[in-house]
Amino acid sequence: MRLSTGSNVKPARLLVSEFDLRDQGEGRFALSGDMSFETAQQILKSSEPLFRQYAALKIDLSGVSKADSAGLALMLEWKAQAGQRGAVIEFAAIPESLLAVAKTSEVSDLI
Repeated sequence: MRLSTGSNVKPARLLVSEFDLRDQGEGRFALSGDMSFETAQQILKSSEPLFRQYAALKIDLSGVSKADSAGLALMLEWKAQAGQRGAVIEFAAIPESLLAVAKTSEVSDLI
C-alpha cells in the first residue's frame, strides 16, 4: 500500500479495541470496554491467571461498551474453565446485546 503525502490526504487511523479487567478483590472482577472478536482472546489470556486462584468468581460486565458473539463465547469458556476447576462463576449486569445473542443461540440458561 502506498501513501501519498499530498495536502488533500488525511492520515490513516488505526482503531484499537480496548478492555480493562480489574481485580476488585475476593474473586470479584469488573470488565469494561470491548468484549468482542477483537478482544475476546486477549481478555481470556489476561483472566486465566487471575481467575485460577478463586473458587467463586463474580464478573461485573456493567462497563462493557461493545459486545458480540465472541463475548458470549468468552463467557461460556469462563464457565467451562470454572467448572473444570470446581469453581462457581456468576455474571452481573450482562449487556443486552449479549443476552440477545444468548437467547438467539439458545444458550441463555448457560450464562
